[in-house]
Amino acid sequence: MTIKADHRHLYLQVIDRLKSDIDKEIYRENEKLPSEFELSKTLGVSRATLREALRLLEEENIIVRRHGVGTFVNPKPLFTSGIEHLSSISSMIENAGMVPGTIFMSAQEENVTEEDIERFQADIDDNVITIERVRTADGEPVVYCVDRVLASLLPSEFIKNQTVSIFSALEQTGNIRVAYAVTYIDPVGYHELVSPILKCGPESALLVLKQLHYDENDRVVLYSKNYFRADKFSFHVVRKRV
Repeated sequence: MTIKADHRHLYLQVIDRLKSDIDKEIYRENEKLPSEFELSKTLGVSRATLREALRLLEEENIIVRRHGVGTFVNPKPLFTSGIEHLSSISSMIENAGMVPGTIFMSAQEENVTEEDIERFQADIDDNVITIERVRTADGEPVVYCVDRVLASLLPSEFIKNQTVSIFSALEQTGNIRVAYAVTYIDPVGYHELVSPILKCGPESALLVLKQLHYDENDRVVLYSKNYFRADKFSFHVVRKRV
């Protein structure tokens, strides 16, 4: 059935039709769509109209076009969050009705680098602890986390106690409370170390959130670099007119 049933621009009708077909699972997640020739013939539109619709659908992250391969339906993110709220990964997973878990990779104490000295306003004699973990949802790896924090800010037994959250460990002294974070988001492609751990193929993208966490005295107390599976997570921000 063609889509020339209303008076809107044809590419908008194509978009609605393809979204409807995806919702109805006529085209399933990760499934390759028919060729442009077949789709344009089925929908009764020109290939130029179809290409404009596909371009906009790709901008919405509903489809992905792989050069020389074809057009595929993107999986819908299981987890979505507004980055204006500092919420934990566990809470995001729980809000999606899934069970969060942690695979502890490593924690090691080492000398500060020049970046650490500048980032934390640390002394040359200070040490920093790097913690690497994989966060899971119903047992499936979805986030790879790398956190750096001054050793002096954590309890002495932190490395031995792998189950304590970093926020909780920082607040055990009673002098530190994480108040806010400054976040930078970068999309990346295949990562030699992280992608295999998160079971991502070469075609799967990652979202990297780099976060500087500040206490109530505007001091950086934690630096995080988290790799999120882009097919599982989406982030948004509410922007208000000023």
